[in-house]
Amino acid sequence: MRSASPSDEALPAQVDVLIAGAGVMGAAVAFWLTARDPRLRVLIVEREPGFARASSSLSASSIRQQFTTPVNIALSAYGIEFLREAGQRLAPSDAGPGSVALGLTEPGYLYLAGPVQEQALRAAHAIQRAAGTAVALLSPTELSARFPWLSTDGITLGSLGLSGEGWFDGPALHQAFLARARAQGARLIAGEVRDLSLARALPAGARRVAAVELAGGGRIACGHFINAAGAWSAELAALADIVLPVAARRRTVFVVSCPSALPGCPLLIDPSGFWLRPEGRFLITGSPPIDDADDLPLEPDWRELDHEGWARLAHRIPALEAMRIERAWAGYYEMNLFDHNAVIGPHPELENFWMISGFSGHGMQHAPGASLALSEWLLDGAPHTIDVRPLSFDRLVRGEPLPELNVIG
Repeated sequence: MRSASPSDEALPAQVDVLIAGAGVMGAAVAFWLTARDPRLRVLIVEREPGFARASSSLSASSIRQQFTTPVNIALSAYGIEFLREAGQRLAPSDAGPGSVALGLTEPGYLYLAGPVQEQALRAAHAIQRAAGTAVALLSPTELSARFPWLSTDGITLGSLGLSGEGWFDGPALHQAFLARARAQGARLIAGEVRDLSLARALPAGARRVAAVELAGGGRIACGHFINAAGAWSAELAALADIVLPVAARRRTVFVVSCPSALPGCPLLIDPSGFWLRPEGRFLITGSPPIDDADDLPLEPDWRELDHEGWARLAHRIPALEAMRIERAWAGYYEMNLFDHNAVIGPHPELENFWMISGFSGHGMQHAPGASLALSEWLLDGAPHTIDVRPLSFDRLVRGEPLPELNVIG
């Protein structure tokens, strides 16, 4: 058994909570569990401790309030406050707040709509305003005045987030969660969950996870099992005969340079499908994939920014006619094919099998709130800071989707 660090060498025989997956969700759950109950024996099992293929390492790491599902808006509202306070919340006990630097910047999101999308944008705006989100609808004239580098050709309306929207250093957030969780007593080992040993609890007879079997040997008994395996969470669920409709869907991100400045550039979502935002002295952009099969290799699909894709960008931002493609990378969305929303909470028929996956591209921004909610649910019997029960597995059993309409890419 290879350990994730010299301090975590011994393989425990039994733990209170075993978390499969040390990406941002698993790390954040471990942080909250150990913060709220320091007595808990929490173990995180991660098959790729270098995180080279992890969505947490490859995310565009942005945060928005402009969702169409109230629970997602609530998760984002909590998320932005957590990010603003991350220096205090996640700094090591022997270091100051400046030791956790996430580079949070809040220029907003700008959704653009043409005649076809305008009604949906207005409907989304009504949902967001009802939830207390600071968002404004802008006419083409107002858009041009605020963003003179933007072409409003074909645009009838824009929706701009005025507060709580922007981007940050996602890998830094992930590593801060993980480091803090370990400092609070969570243990991390490198390994792969190969099987789950199921048993029936007496006298009620409900099934439960009794132990986890690791590839290469090793068996760990656990009081609770948490599936935080992201794009690979369906494979783990299948070990307990649970059908979890989450698939690894590749998304390519292009890094481009522009010779002209774009003052005040927000994260822009165009009706043609592309998104774009600043990243240091560059811009990053992406669009809906050409090939959206499961488990594609994590290699950029250069076809997505061909001459036609270039023309779409230059049509909306004329200065990008002279842009240059610098590089690209690809990461996985953990796409919930049922309704593009997360699955959070216990399985209704497997009393100690917990899930936190399927965020469909908005996991990094929702990690602080979703993980807190799961920790409350596990320790207190219900989530109370944010009621994430609408995102429970029960809706899959009932066949009642809770669709999120604002999925980017």
